[in-house]
Amino acid sequence: MFARFLFAGVTVILEQIDRIPHLAEPLTAENVEQQLRIYVINLDRSRDRWERLRGQAEDYGLDVIRIEAVDGREVAEADRLDFHPKSFIYHNGRKLLAGEYGCYRSHLLALEQFVASEDEMAIIMEDDVELNERLIARATAAMKSVDGARLVKLVNHRLVGFKPICETIENDIIGRCMHGPQGSAACYVVNRKAAKKLLVTLKPMLLPYDVALERGWSTGVETFATFENILAFSPHRADTTIGKRVHYRAVKRHFLLRMTAHWFRTCDQLRRWRYAMRVKPRTNKHS
Repeated sequence: MFARFLFAGVTVILEQIDRIPHLAEPLTAENVEQQLRIYVINLDRSRDRWERLRGQAEDYGLDVIRIEAVDGREVAEADRLDFHPKSFIYHNGRKLLAGEYGCYRSHLLALEQFVASEDEMAIIMEDDVELNERLIARATAAMKSVDGARLVKLVNHRLVGFKPICETIENDIIGRCMHGPQGSAACYVVNRKAAKKLLVTLKPMLLPYDVALERGWSTGVETFATFENILAFSPHRADTTIGKRVHYRAVKRHFLLRMTAHWFRTCDQLRRWRYAMRVKPRTNKHS
């Protein structure tokens, strides 16, 4: 009798095990690279830039998606979303350029489209950099070398006080800067969790997008940078669609009226230093 009940119990357990759905195979590095899409922000009036990048993508077998950029010049000041003029002036000591607003809204659109997809990671880039055949491999390796809701800037204008944290299997050095801003939101790789955070913490617009993006202590995103730029700038870099020095000087306030901005930057620099110092270096490459 006992043997019969034991046999019946084992049979039920085996039947239940058989009903458990098989888990999908773990995502390999190769599969991740195949699924890593590149979102390219491009204005309608800059179609030549898109055609150049699309041709490069075809040459290297890359999956690029065009994000129709917001032209800040076409948005009236009263219609700017998530923007408070007085707060921006307080933090920057000047008025906002129309191109800066367009840049901000365009990057948020790219992040929103990425989050709406089923992808775990994405590369967000502007249209003034050049694609290359090692972009996906190096971006994937950079993301695998760090943890959490994370973002790695793949292009920077300057790196002062760079603190190395680890080296990827592609031999890129990943770290943080003790001084900033580093400048440029031309290209970065971000995961889904970080993108969702950015869509919340980057509102309202208090700073230019490239400055706000690297402030991981404020966004809650683990933010890093590569020591060397993974992509080179294209010839279009000189023809900026955001604003040139003469435009920035035109909206800058008198020195005494910029004291709030100076104070904010001093405090922010201390936060940046602490943020860079608190992360511990890693000795092994991450595969």
